[in-house]
Amino acid sequence: MDFQPIERSPEAFQQPVTADQIVAMTRRAFGPHVRVSAAVELGNGTYNNTYRVDLDLAAAGAVVVDDDDGGAPPPGDRSVILRVAPEPARQFRTERGFLRNEVASIPHLAPIAALMPRLLATDFSHEVVGRDHVFQSLLAGVPAPEGLGAYPRTAWGAFYRSLGAITRTIHDVRGERFGPVAGPVFATWAEAVTAHLADLAADLDGLGLDSTDVRRLAESAARHRAALNRITEPRLLHGDLWTVNVMLAPGAPEPTICGVFDCDRTSWGDPEADWPILLAGRRPGTERDAFWEAYGPLANTDEARLRRLIYRASHLGGARLERHRLGNAAGVAESYAEMRELLALLPQADPACRQS
Repeated sequence: MDFQPIERSPEAFQQPVTADQIVAMTRRAFGPHVRVSAAVELGNGTYNNTYRVDLDLAAAGAVVVDDDDGGAPPPGDRSVILRVAPEPARQFRTERGFLRNEVASIPHLAPIAALMPRLLATDFSHEVVGRDHVFQSLLAGVPAPEGLGAYPRTAWGAFYRSLGAITRTIHDVRGERFGPVAGPVFATWAEAVTAHLADLAADLDGLGLDSTDVRRLAESAARHRAALNRITEPRLLHGDLWTVNVMLAPGAPEPTICGVFDCDRTSWGDPEADWPILLAGRRPGTERDAFWEAYGPLANTDEARLRRLIYRASHLGGARLERHRLGNAAGVAESYAEMRELLALLPQADPACRQS
């Protein structure tokens, strides 16, 4: 077996599994006679450990049911994706059970199912390895961060227009409660937002980082609960839809999205709180403006602008965790200055109270 893990320090957040563990996980998923010819760790993500696993099916006479007709695939090597979650003790409160959350979200993501990898096997038992893991089909295409560079910037508008259309399709899915798809869920949007901020502050405390500003943000969200609770219908949010999590069709005349992956941050909430909405709004006057042509305009009321400030600050708190995990001390320090600026923009009185 050709095993190519990414070398990391023992202190790194992501820790690889062993070659023997990959063989054991694969045989449990697809049968005891499947032979693993290669396992190569992919380094694009910062949370799960992701591997491309090559299965030599011809040598074993094994069957993996993942073709369109539900029968045996053609003989020979077959590549699949193995995603392994961090050990439970390494997971932040705000990131707990991400793979379980993704599996729970699959039925709700049916409108974009044709773009997503197929779930081949799931194991949350921790019997083979003490970590959640799933096997998925390998998406065709080129990762967007690599593929976009093959096109002139004048053509990038087509990419962002497509990203806006996919985001709108996801946001059109309706739910019944607010919060992560796999739970916990809440009856109101304000409860879901403040619960997330409380977990975020606890995560920062656990790392020895100052959480005072995030706790102030949670207090502000509670004070503005009337504006938050104007959002009464939960909509499906992807949570991480941007260039790093999509594939492009190779050789297409314009950048064309052919795959969407890493859907483990899905939740029910206000569409304007979703990650792609925040990123699409950055750098106005560029090709990103094409996003709104397909998605549609955002609300332009005092309440909506207030909510977006809260969401922006919440995302910044999450980015602080990510920067710490990546050893970006300067970025962590910058997040405190950025948060001070955002908190200063939040009004003391709730616009919803003035308008109700």
